[in-house]
Amino acid sequence: MEYKKMQKGLDQTCRIPIRRLVIFMAALMASSISVQADERPNIVMIVADDLGRQDCGFMGGIEIKTPHLDHLARAGAILDAHYVLPVCSPTRAALMTGRYPMRHGLQVGVVRPWAQYGLPLAEQLLSQALKQSGYKTAIVGKWHLGHFEPEYLPTRRGFDHQYGHYNGAIDYFDHTRDGGFDWHSDDKASHDIGYSTTLIADYAARFVAENASKSPFFLYVPFNAVHAPHQVPESYMKPYSHLKGERRNYAGMLAAMDEAVGRIVKSVESAGIRHKTLFLFTSDNGGPSPGKITDNGRFRAGKGTLYEGGVRVAAFATWDNHINAGITIREPIHAVDWYPTLTKLAGATPDQNLPLDGMDIWPVIVAGARSPHDAILLNSTPNQGAIRAGDWKLVVKNGDENPDGDEPAKSKQAKPKKAAVRSVELFDLNADPYESINLATDRPEKVLELKTRLDQFARQAIRPKARPKPNGFQAPQVWGESNAKAIKK
Repeated sequence: MEYKKMQKGLDQTCRIPIRRLVIFMAALMASSISVQADERPNIVMIVADDLGRQDCGFMGGIEIKTPHLDHLARAGAILDAHYVLPVCSPTRAALMTGRYPMRHGLQVGVVRPWAQYGLPLAEQLLSQALKQSGYKTAIVGKWHLGHFEPEYLPTRRGFDHQYGHYNGAIDYFDHTRDGGFDWHSDDKASHDIGYSTTLIADYAARFVAENASKSPFFLYVPFNAVHAPHQVPESYMKPYSHLKGERRNYAGMLAAMDEAVGRIVKSVESAGIRHKTLFLFTSDNGGPSPGKITDNGRFRAGKGTLYEGGVRVAAFATWDNHINAGITIREPIHAVDWYPTLTKLAGATPDQNLPLDGMDIWPVIVAGARSPHDAILLNSTPNQGAIRAGDWKLVVKNGDENPDGDEPAKSKQAKPKKAAVRSVELFDLNADPYESINLATDRPEKVLELKTRLDQFARQAIRPKARPKPNGFQAPQVWGESNAKAIKK
């Protein structure tokens, strides 16, 4: 009887299309090495800010030395086609929710200091899901998802501990932004003195040491390095005296961040939990000013754009004895995928009432499966959008958006006045990974196919929340000060 059932299953399998069969077999392989409940990993998620794709050695860079990142990356899998959003806050929203930022209204620009909004409270965050599953959780670094009311702060969004800053582009030494102080511990003002990258490493290493022998932990380390202002102690710049202008400062900042990552890894190793710890690393977007300050390699453009240089970033995943060392994964995956992947690894049963865009990519990483996505949305805004389906990529633009994502154009909600500014670009990333040949005219049927998918996403998007700086706005003495007072009551 059992033989007949097995034979029937094989007969059915033989009728499965080749692509589905490959995915099916890879999933079976992955399940054979699935994580048991008693070996749920500690998770250390490290996010660099504005990192050039090819500025680290593990991505082919040779000008700036990143030995700690390189060693960690080569102990696991380099993620060659890891996609994020063009700017900071949207990527962080995607990582925390598993949902595309156009569903949050965060698809345009970043959450600015004066913003009277944040990541919507209806969203179930990764930190909340993991905490519900028994993880100790901490964010050490930049939040950038809203701080205008206490409910939006990290300790109200599933993090047991918070250390760092709320805004982007703070001063690395005095921890101010637009004249307001922005350094906090458990969402209360902290006056720790020091270079922010070093302080982040100090706290993260301490958190590991204090929690290594307890429940599993989720340590989220979103560095503000290597984002402007390009500030770093002189000692880190000395090896790069041959570099010009801000590139030299940037190189020193990356060296400092690499050293900080090394300290975090050492704390894990010293605690004897390296084999129990999954390390994830990504940049939040491509490098700005490529060729001048950052290096995105041969990929087109950089931060703020939907070309590969803006959304395809340096990334890796490392977990000893679970992820094969020294491999490169070229299947396309997206930041939204980490939510379902990590919650599954953690055995979490989150109260997630909103549909996820992310998909479980563990079989891709550990068993060589194909990407589970038939299409990946790179972004959808009122003025531009991009989507990747297989090796095909469509980029549609109606005028230009601010490449830095700093402040939305005042005409953001207005319809383009000149149809001539609209552009449609189609690329075959297999044959042309650097997006130099526009095939839109040659392949109108493929343009229609991808445009139909992109339009489907666009219809699901909510209105962007980004707004210009209000007239007469003055920064508070301490960012989040009113929030801190409210928390004490």
